[in-house]
Amino acid sequence: MKPELIPTNACFSSGPCAKRPGWELQDLKDAAVGRSHRSALGKGKLQEVIERTRSVLAIPADYRVGIVPASDTGAVEMALWSLLGPRGVDALAWESFSKGWVGDIQQQLKLEDVRVFAADYGEIPCLTQVDGDRDVVFAWNGTTSGVKVPDAEWISHDRKGLTICDATSAAFAMQLPWEKLDVITYSWQKVMGGEAAHGVLILGPRAVERLESYIPPWPLPKIFRLTNAGALNEGIFKGGTINTPSMLCIEDALDGLKWAAEIGGLAKLIERSEANLASLAAWVAQTDWIDFLAADERIRSNTSMCFKFAGACFKTLAQTEQKAVQKQLVGLLAAEEIAYDIGAYREAPAGLRIWGGATVATADIKALTQWLDWAFAEVIEPELVV
Repeated sequence: MKPELIPTNACFSSGPCAKRPGWELQDLKDAAVGRSHRSALGKGKLQEVIERTRSVLAIPADYRVGIVPASDTGAVEMALWSLLGPRGVDALAWESFSKGWVGDIQQQLKLEDVRVFAADYGEIPCLTQVDGDRDVVFAWNGTTSGVKVPDAEWISHDRKGLTICDATSAAFAMQLPWEKLDVITYSWQKVMGGEAAHGVLILGPRAVERLESYIPPWPLPKIFRLTNAGALNEGIFKGGTINTPSMLCIEDALDGLKWAAEIGGLAKLIERSEANLASLAAWVAQTDWIDFLAADERIRSNTSMCFKFAGACFKTLAQTEQKAVQKQLVGLLAAEEIAYDIGAYREAPAGLRIWGGATVATADIKALTQWLDWAFAEVIEPELVV
């Protein structure tokens, strides 16, 4: 029998992610569309995004916050191309995006002194291998693997290298230790459910010092240039942008930040996301055909929650066969308008990936689990279910 409980929002995609509860397009009616982003109105809205971001995330006063092109990818690439080179680099990779940063460091920038610490999907490399005298590039949360770093104890307070942190599916859902991070990047379409195309770049004092004292040996595209005549381009961090931003996206970012403040700020955002993880963990504990991709509870993401197929009925199935089951299950739930885009990432083991960021209601997660059990019974022949 089909469950009676239906999620109020079927959007469980890991990016772009669900809008905040109650969101309507009409909420963006005050967007400065048709106006220059350099007008007093346009620049004022850009600056308001920066100020509200600093407030909600409790970013230290001496950290710069800027809006940059090309989503989180653009923000990370700006940091890599502008800052890397003077020291050796330790690169951590345990999912597709962090592996991409490794490829750029080695194949595009062609840095020679690079150490790569990698792990399979669902696992994390030994973080104590990182050398504080070297720059380190890592994702706080692996969006495609459901694995996050458990803490920042492995980052030295008296480090000489920079820490460059891709926090795109962690910011607003996990506590970030600012004193341990020199560069932080994320995009609006993740935890805040904002519209895509723009990234946020946050620079600590040590990163600014590097920018103003080091000139990379390679040409820098215009959209990567953070300095002017050897000094930081402060305009980027005061409402100016390198290229023309979408004022509709800006308005949507403002909408999400206002909602975050109204419900109780960062603490409430984290609480909502962790409640979603707890709800799914309870379901997994009593379900024999599914398990977390990350076996270690300490490193399980509370945003991009990733699962693998388990149980006797899957033991004899090859990955290609399990991917076929995944496609059927995901397609069935989408056709029922219960859940969209919950298949495991294409390079990850077969299974599910369910977004549980702050914009997702825990009641919807609970309703989804009932439908997951129903869909499994529909897809897998009853005599194979153990």
